[in-house]
Amino acid sequence: MQIEIINTGSELMLGRVLNTHQQWLCRQLADLGFIVTRQIAISDEGAAIQNAVRESLGRADLIITTGGLGPTSDDITRDLIAKLLEKKLELNSEVLRRIENFFAERKRRMPESTKVQAMVPEGATVLQNENGTAPGLVMEVNPPVAPRKDRTFLIMLPGPPRELHPMFLQQVIPLLGKHFPQPDNFVCRILKTTGLGESFVEEKLSSDVKNFAGKGIEIGYCARVGEVELRISARGSGAGEKIADAEKSIRASLGTHIFGTENDSLEAIVVRLLTERKQTLALAESCTGGFISNRITNVPGASAVFLNGIISYSNEAKQKLLGVRTETLSQSGAVSQPVAREMAEGARAGSKTDYALAVTGIAGPDGGTEGKPVGTVWIALATQSETVAQHHIFRYDRETFKFVTSQEALDLLRQTILR
Repeated sequence: MQIEIINTGSELMLGRVLNTHQQWLCRQLADLGFIVTRQIAISDEGAAIQNAVRESLGRADLIITTGGLGPTSDDITRDLIAKLLEKKLELNSEVLRRIENFFAERKRRMPESTKVQAMVPEGATVLQNENGTAPGLVMEVNPPVAPRKDRTFLIMLPGPPRELHPMFLQQVIPLLGKHFPQPDNFVCRILKTTGLGESFVEEKLSSDVKNFAGKGIEIGYCARVGEVELRISARGSGAGEKIADAEKSIRASLGTHIFGTENDSLEAIVVRLLTERKQTLALAESCTGGFISNRITNVPGASAVFLNGIISYSNEAKQKLLGVRTETLSQSGAVSQPVAREMAEGARAGSKTDYALAVTGIAGPDGGTEGKPVGTVWIALATQSETVAQHHIFRYDRETFKFVTSQEALDLLRQTILR
């Protein structure tokens, strides 16, 4: 089965917007066993859009376009595809009613230009948009317009992810199940690791991988900042059992470096572990500026376990809010093991939590010395029985530095909870 994705938007060509659709849609389709054979991104320009769709019609069973269905002058995908397929645009009263209700419910005036979104190519099936105003559209294109022996399904989706994602999950997936045969028992499993680089993960799994090859199991790696994703996949009879056996073997080799599966985040795992044990957490952040707190509070239910976070960016704040001693700062400096330990202990004592994490470091690009270069970080974790501290050097830009530091801190907490 040939599947092609066409992402439209001049903002993609200018680098102003990250094209997340290509990853998200490929992932959703692959999880269903449908592998995308080609994807491209093109500008909001008439010839580019029509040429891309015309070319895909010559070989694809399924074409998905994203973007260009809205009310502004550069939203021309719907009009151009209708013209290419020689289909008239007709006013769809149900779509218009939904658009009018969308604005009425929000007590906002509806611009006249918005009505263009209710113009639907004749013969098209409408995918209702519960999170915006531009409907999705599905068209069945038959020969000779589609120069193939069989029909081609053309699905047009709106550009905003908050509209595209639910529309695809709730309406497109059932459509695929109805019109396309389920691929040959495809099973895919994602294991998420931290604390090891990609090459070290592969090294630890070298003997496992040799074993997998003879059983029809494919393994892939995707390195991200602070994480490595491991993809295990198999097809055909017994694929599920093969994947289960492979996962068991991989977990034995990587141990607690595996923190989750599929879409798990490290912060969500930490919140879950604390919740299960009815334990609490406090944070004392310097170099991360509240980034760890942000990650924790992005997790639903975090309020049950996360009591407070203190951003002690200055020495004065470390002393006043966390009780770090003046002599400790003067003798060791703000970025040091003693200060990190006192920050964690002060946060735990002040909040009376089970755990308290503290981070202090030099994000750069300035401020480093020969003894404490840019990227130096101390992470401390205080518990009822002890305080431990870790030293790292993360030579990254400031934003990446903050993420990697938060990742190491959260993993230190996770590993401690598990022990």
